[in-house]
Amino acid sequence: MSAPDLRRLSALTPARVRLQAGAGPTALPDLLRFQQDHAAARDAIHGQVDWDALARDLGPLPVLRVDSMATDRATYLRRPDLGRQLAPHDLARLDAPLQLVIGDGLSAPAVMAQAAGVVRGLLACLPELAGRPVILAQGARVALGDAIGAATGAGMVLMLIGERPGLSVADSLGAYLTHAPRIGLRDNARNCVSNIHPNGGLSHQAAAERLAWLVMQGRRIGATGIALKDESGGSDLLPPQA
Repeated sequence: MSAPDLRRLSALTPARVRLQAGAGPTALPDLLRFQQDHAAARDAIHGQVDWDALARDLGPLPVLRVDSMATDRATYLRRPDLGRQLAPHDLARLDAPLQLVIGDGLSAPAVMAQAAGVVRGLLACLPELAGRPVILAQGARVALGDAIGAATGAGMVLMLIGERPGLSVADSLGAYLTHAPRIGLRDNARNCVSNIHPNGGLSHQAAAERLAWLVMQGRRIGATGIALKDESGGSDLLPPQA
């Protein structure tokens, strides 16, 4: 690949697309950037969400706090199964058509940087969310949303969660939508919108519009996951509401 072709390809993505073809040492600036990005990824995984600050950012929406069975970060990283189980809580049955959950996942910076902006976009697209509590879940894996949905009687659960950081983006947020949530569902029962971040990913508003489209279509067909294809492309993402 020629140098001009490599530059054009590199302009399309923040990812590292090619190492030097020769056997020479890595240039110092490239090595330092790699070390910096690797450190950012490690910090993202081990970091803690400032839940109080997030609750303020979400205001005036009320929030409810819950935890998984992973009692600390080290346990969370070693035992993914515990991150899918809800710790005993007095969760009232909210019977919400759509329950919004924010989980820390594998990137605290993603939650702090992206979650509130996506929620604001969702409120503009789905006014029904106004005044409904947002559940903030510590030690969360994606499937914890199923347990929360089952406990609250939600028709759908939308989980916003920090994605596994990479060496180009450490603050990427993912969103998972599940119809009729219940414990034991497989991942093919949910839809995912990933790469919500400002470094070449989806903007908060674009992600919110896509998620709102999926919510409406999921309700229309009574399913999410492999039964619900994301055909939200184009400028007019949101269908008319019935």
